[in-house]
Amino acid sequence: MDAVGRTIYLDYGAATPLDARVRTAMEPYGSELFFNPSAAYDEARRVRADIERARQTIAHLMGARADNLVFTAGATEANNLAFAALSDDAHVVSDAIEHESILACVERHAHAIVDVAGDGRIDPADVAEAVTPATELVSVGLANGEIGTVQPLRALARVVAQERARRLSAGEGRPIWLHTDASQAATALSINVSSLGVDLMTLSAAKMYGPKQVGLLWADDGIVLAPLIAGGGQERGLRSGTENVAGIIGFAHAFELASQLRASEMRRLEELRLRLVRPLTSAFPNAVIAGPRNVRLRLPGLLHLSFPGVEARRLVLLLGNEGVLVATGSACAASKMRISHVLSAIGMDEQTAAGSLRMTLGRPTTADEVDAAAGTIIRVVAAEYGRLGIRP
Repeated sequence: MDAVGRTIYLDYGAATPLDARVRTAMEPYGSELFFNPSAAYDEARRVRADIERARQTIAHLMGARADNLVFTAGATEANNLAFAALSDDAHVVSDAIEHESILACVERHAHAIVDVAGDGRIDPADVAEAVTPATELVSVGLANGEIGTVQPLRALARVVAQERARRLSAGEGRPIWLHTDASQAATALSINVSSLGVDLMTLSAAKMYGPKQVGLLWADDGIVLAPLIAGGGQERGLRSGTENVAGIIGFAHAFELASQLRASEMRRLEELRLRLVRPLTSAFPNAVIAGPRNVRLRLPGLLHLSFPGVEARRLVLLLGNEGVLVATGSACAASKMRISHVLSAIGMDEQTAAGSLRMTLGRPTTADEVDAAAGTIIRVVAAEYGRLGIRP
């Protein structure tokens, strides 16, 4: 704990708390409105109508048609569903810093993995070169959850559009689509599907102060998805099983709040990030910041900072004992106790990568918390350098 006994949470990239306003909106659907929306009586039809209103709300916020949304049990399922649209002989293109749920799907197909620059950005020209006549999907996340890099989706959309036009003029019938997992970006960036130019988009309520295990896939007209789960035919037959009514209602409310707060909250988080990074880099001139320096090219509330020569996993435990909760990288990589594939992809050497911490700020984060966390991190890291006999 810090000096006043607080736990300071700096891992909002892994999980966000349920906003109290979202919880209030969800509560009736676990009690008086518990009905199965597939039932025929009036009470159940009211619940069905509430689901469809939530779908309309989310679609409006995405600039999409409600009929094109499929609710899932999270972003991982939605990503898998996006790949279920592909032919057996399809080729796919992705990049080296994608979430593991994307990379696992990519590996099931003939594929090309495009390298990224040292700041994590992908070059659209490299994507164009990787596309073949058999490519049916280009999948690139809008923002990386580990180092914060925002990808040039509009430029990638032009690459896909040019290849689509070439195939049309050549009489080739194979489709090509652009998919993005925008889960990490929804609280920070506009995710209007038309302005981004994407054909499929994944979102997660859990990354926007909504409930866990609720996500969606939006797929544009003409994309035929193959269901992953068979059963009663819910979600137009694409996701059978009784709907998570409370989760869907919470998703819509969380998305509304995120959209309303986006501009002011992103300015606030960028100020807090600067307040955190300045004392840390002043105390440790050898510290290495990963990701783009330009705030327009990265998520504003994320700081990925490496302390070369120090073991980050030990730092996480020591800081946790002091009441400061941070991550070594993505939660998926941390759970496997290995250096992240993202850091390897951006060319970070193993010693630097082994000392990396990811700190993500969130809606509840205050300036006092940032100041207290910075002081604790400086003290713990300095003690570790002293123990190891390293002069930073």
